[in-house]
Amino acid sequence: MKQVTPPRRELYTRYELENKEGVTMPTYFGVDFHARQQFIKWSDTADGELHQLQLSHHSLDEVRMFYSQFHGEVILGLEASGYSSWFESMLDELGHQVWVGDAMQIRRCARSRQKTDRKDAELLLDLLMKGEFPRIHRLSQQSLEVLRQLRYRHRLVQIRTKVYNAVHSIALAAGVSLRSKLRTKKGKEKLNQLSLSQAHSQQCEEWLTLIAELNKRIERVEKDLELIAASDERVRLVRTHPGVGLLTGLALVHTLCPVNRFSNSRKVTAYVGLEPREYSSGDKQRLGGISKAGSRLLRFLLVEAGNKAVTDDDGLRKLYHRLSHRRDRARAKVAVARHVLIHTYIMLRDEIDYAEFVRRGDAVRSARTVDRREVPVHLIERPAS
Repeated sequence: MKQVTPPRRELYTRYELENKEGVTMPTYFGVDFHARQQFIKWSDTADGELHQLQLSHHSLDEVRMFYSQFHGEVILGLEASGYSSWFESMLDELGHQVWVGDAMQIRRCARSRQKTDRKDAELLLDLLMKGEFPRIHRLSQQSLEVLRQLRYRHRLVQIRTKVYNAVHSIALAAGVSLRSKLRTKKGKEKLNQLSLSQAHSQQCEEWLTLIAELNKRIERVEKDLELIAASDERVRLVRTHPGVGLLTGLALVHTLCPVNRFSNSRKVTAYVGLEPREYSSGDKQRLGGISKAGSRLLRFLLVEAGNKAVTDDDGLRKLYHRLSHRRDRARAKVAVARHVLIHTYIMLRDEIDYAEFVRRGDAVRSARTVDRREVPVHLIERPAS
């Protein structure tokens, strides 16, 4: 631990008012977090004095020792980062609160164009003490673990696909195309009958061994995910939607829940990154491609679920064919994926299955349709002559 500068005494008006009223103020920490170090600025609850310190991550025991000396209500604010998982877990074990803020909104609050670690930590502390910290939602530890398993399986499948492509290239070099048959028993037998060179024969044998090992690992991960899904009623509900299986259901539940933080379906599509980017000015409205601002894995799974839902659901099939003729297939697939996302969001929000979702939609459509045969003739509006 290294003290950067002597402590500078600054008293905040809010602290003085709360101290006079006898209210204990929490200890706020503004942490500018990096992969190898962090710069800290914090307020002392005893006298409101500000301190600053730079901690290195070479010794994690020193980091834990520093934060363990603070007791009571401790709130730390830091920007969203992909390297802070261990730090957040450690603070959670110590009983401290961790608030993660939107980096873009935090930067907009800066009063100076100069950007240093000290100024960033000071800005975080100032926003915390003023009650203006742009806090974002953080997933629970259980949801993070499930999403890590899903990403791990996705990477294993990607590796397996690359291995299959390598084996297929060897078969093409021998003059035979086996792309759609490599996963079958007959395809593998035909591959073994090819006259290959010594190098290709050895490589092919090792590739097939690697594929068998990858298949075992993928099956093990899927069994673990099945056990998690079996005990979750929310996953069972969303899996009643056509095209939504184990992977998509788990990704939806553990990415969106709790769904009450979204006020409407447009917020959900924006969160996942399936809403179109807009470039409008004056009386002209221009819509571009999707923003791709959310989870890449969830968007991929929703598109795959949409491809399956098109074959099982009449409404989504009509939507796909209508858009594929007007636009193109890629945009039609994205539109179907967006509808699957909105459907499952409503199902999670109202805690209903797909059959109840369809029944409610049919009831609304029938209520809007008036049977003209049941309306008296003199009450039917006729166009003015």
